[in-house]
Amino acid sequence: MIVGKHNAQFTRPAASAPRSSQRTSTRPGGATPKRPLSLERHVRSPWSLPVFSSIAVVSLALVSISDTSTPAAAIESMAPASPIVGQEFTATAEHSIAAAVASYEIVEPAPEPEPPAAAAASFGAPVAGTPDPGTAKAIAADMVAARGWGSGEFDCLVALWNKESGWNVYAMNPSSGAYGIPQSLPGSKMATAGADWQTNPATQITWGLGYIEARYGTPCGAWAHSQAVGWY
Repeated sequence: MIVGKHNAQFTRPAASAPRSSQRTSTRPGGATPKRPLSLERHVRSPWSLPVFSSIAVVSLALVSISDTSTPAAAIESMAPASPIVGQEFTATAEHSIAAAVASYEIVEPAPEPEPPAAAAASFGAPVAGTPDPGTAKAIAADMVAARGWGSGEFDCLVALWNKESGWNVYAMNPSSGAYGIPQSLPGSKMATAGADWQTNPATQITWGLGYIEARYGTPCGAWAHSQAVGWY
């Protein structure tokens, strides 16, 4: 037997109507009528929005953590974990420096002697010739030959001492005090050659030749110096 008939009407929600529009009628027995497809597209579950929001937040966080393309992130990734501390080294050592100062003496080299004839000619010393035996010049000629010097050196010696003393064993310079044939200054220097230096021509000539050899090398060297400066 048919008790009654219920007609249910459903209406599409308006565009401005809220999504929470409810059914206007139900069938007997509490059965829910089937929704139209057009209404199903506009219905969302109450938990869908929070789930999508959480997924978006997690995705953004993961992108921010893994992105090292920015300059700041690249510098930060290359930076060392701990700051670099400068290293300082200190070297200590004891040194002792010993310097030895060598003593030296400057010795003026003797000039090289020229050939006797050429030497006498170059310095303008006239030829002395052969001296008279027993005279001071004869004694000097023998001593010059004994030293290995030639006749040219004897010519220079004769010219030199002619200028200085005239071969006078007692010659004395009143201004300087030079004495004897070689004009030793002072005359007492000739004592190294003999105690009779005041009167003996051989003693004076011996000292005079030693002085010339030590200072000028040869009689012609002494003569050249005397010609240049006026003394020897």
